[in-house]
Amino acid sequence: MNTELRRRAYLDAMQVATWLPRTELPFAAPSRQELLAPPPAEEPQPAQAEAPLAAVETVREAPAERPRIEIPRPAAQPRQAAVETPVAAPEAVEEKPARVNVPPPRFALQLLRAGDCALLVELPTGEPFQSRDPAYILLKDLLRAAGLPDSPQLLGEPVRWPLLVRGNMDQGPQAALEFVQSFVAARLEEQPSTCLWLVGLPAIRFAGEADEHSYNRELQIDVLGACWALPGLELLMEEPTRKRELWQAMRRVRQRWLAPARS
Repeated sequence: MNTELRRRAYLDAMQVATWLPRTELPFAAPSRQELLAPPPAEEPQPAQAEAPLAAVETVREAPAERPRIEIPRPAAQPRQAAVETPVAAPEAVEEKPARVNVPPPRFALQLLRAGDCALLVELPTGEPFQSRDPAYILLKDLLRAAGLPDSPQLLGEPVRWPLLVRGNMDQGPQAALEFVQSFVAARLEEQPSTCLWLVGLPAIRFAGEADEHSYNRELQIDVLGACWALPGLELLMEEPTRKRELWQAMRRVRQRWLAPARS
């Protein structure tokens, strides 16, 4: 509301129809000349002279009320009455699961053979074992404690994942699991083993379909047969307290490959 409309609202609330400002008002409309002419003089009547004076005194005694300015507000829309109309059930739409791009896992595994056992071992550095590597020396100690030859033979090249640095081929966890299992199963078909050692979390996860809660436990895998899950060589060196549980589990599991030799 601008200044002129607000001024007129005040005057209407005070019931003032004609008025003349003392000074020129900003943004005011020009005055009409007919309103500035003096009204004609009328002779007062004696009988009715007291009535206007009484009315004036009454107006003076009454307290002036503060004029209220009505601010226009948007009219509230009437609520529509709820009408119960039958709504047809939406047709079921088969939602396709969104494909999530999972980054490919990274690991390196080496398949070995010692006696009647095959070993799928995590390579801590990603490179083949050297004779003086601390991890390889620890592996030889484990084989001697298990009653197996401490000079394992290599079965193929190391398995490194991801296979490709570039390209659109799926190299997620499921693809890695299928590849590792098929690779190990093909080698075991050529040279069967009594028990497959899964040394390290990548070997347990992508060959045995298990996790770190399966350490020192025996697993039965459909495509690989009897397996034994072991902590990684690097983890055993960093946490020597794990070796005690490993030795205790080995006493039970070693019967798998020692029983045929006794017979």
